[in-house]
Amino acid sequence: MGKKHKDGKKQKSKKKDQTEYTVVDLSPALTQAARSMRTVLSRNLLESGLYAGQDGVITSLAESDGMTAGALAHKLGVKAPTMTRTIGRMEAQGFLERKADADDARLTKVYLTDLGRGSVAAIEQAATACDRLATLDFSEKEIRNLVRLLKAIDGNLQADAIMLEEPDEI
Repeated sequence: MGKKHKDGKKQKSKKKDQTEYTVVDLSPALTQAARSMRTVLSRNLLESGLYAGQDGVITSLAESDGMTAGALAHKLGVKAPTMTRTIGRMEAQGFLERKADADDARLTKVYLTDLGRGSVAAIEQAATACDRLATLDFSEKEIRNLVRLLKAIDGNLQADAIMLEEPDEI
C-alpha cells in the first residue's frame, strides 16, 4: 500500500521532477527529445527497410501521390538536393517511382509503388509505438497540452522563418 501524506491522502510513488526549468532549458531539451524520438522511430522502421526521413516521404505521398521532388522537399522542410538523393535511394529500394507528368512532360513526379503503399501501415505502427513510449505515464490531458504547446512553438518558429525569407522592400 502507498504511503499516506499527513492529510490522509495516498502519495503517488513516482517522484516528479522538481527541477526549476527556465526558457534557456527549452532548446536543449526539445532538441534532445526530438533526437530520441527520431532514433526510436528509425529503429522501429528498420524491419520495413526504411531509413530515417523516408517515412515522411511515404506519408506525404500517401496523402497526395504524384508530387514533384521540389514540392516534397518544401513540405518536409529539406533542401532539394537532399530530397533528390532520398528519392533516388527510395526508388532503388522499390518504394517509389518517377514518371513524367501527363500534362507537362517537363515535370517529373514521384509516385508510391505497391511496396511503398504497403509500407504505410508499418510506418503508422512504428510511429504509434514510438508515441506510446514517449508519453509513457502521461495523462491524456498532458498529451493534449504537450501537442498544443509544440504546435505553438512550431508556429512561432515558422512565422519567424517566413519573415527572414522575405526580402526587404526598397
